[in-house]
Amino acid sequence: MLNGKPAILAADLEGVFVPEIWISVAQKTGIDGLRLTTRDLADYDELMRLRLSLLKKHKISLSDIQSVIETMEPLPGAVDFLTWVRTKMQFVILTDSYYQFVRPLLGKLGQPTVFAHTLEINQKDEVVGYRLRTNDSKRQAIEAFRSLGFHTFALGDSYNDSSMLLAADDGFFFRPPSNVVADFPQLPVVKNYKELQAKLMQKD
Repeated sequence: MLNGKPAILAADLEGVFVPEIWISVAQKTGIDGLRLTTRDLADYDELMRLRLSLLKKHKISLSDIQSVIETMEPLPGAVDFLTWVRTKMQFVILTDSYYQFVRPLLGKLGQPTVFAHTLEINQKDEVVGYRLRTNDSKRQAIEAFRSLGFHTFALGDSYNDSSMLLAADDGFFFRPPSNVVADFPQLPVVKNYKELQAKLMQKD
């Protein structure tokens, strides 16, 4: 409890608890353009249009992507941190990835609650589009948790996390690139799970 309120940590997924999915696909397929993430481009729609065009050009199916995701493992220390944080507060993942992508990873993280988006897949197993649950969904989730009486912690590493970090009672960047840090100097940075745990314990 913080100031009489229950606490919740809302965190991004990729780059925080698991490797970046699109970078892993790029490494497997050799398609360099898929290495770009929300750490590089602030415009999510522009980024997804680029990704969809590359998937179509190189005939990469959903099953091809899922086969790469199934080989991915949590980042070192991620599982231990999540085990610890669940003993201290509520926890939810807020990701701009997709349910069709993240499901294979959730069991490796202890089946956390996750808010994600949905891909549009045609009968040929091709990714042809995407549907957001709502615009700026991470920020909206944080504001909803605050309205429900939670003290909100937020954690992310990219441009698309910035609005939720700013909306939270306590928001932290986790190992962000220098360009993101430069654009949001008002947000504190943590470099590892031990440092993050210490930050959360200071508020306990």
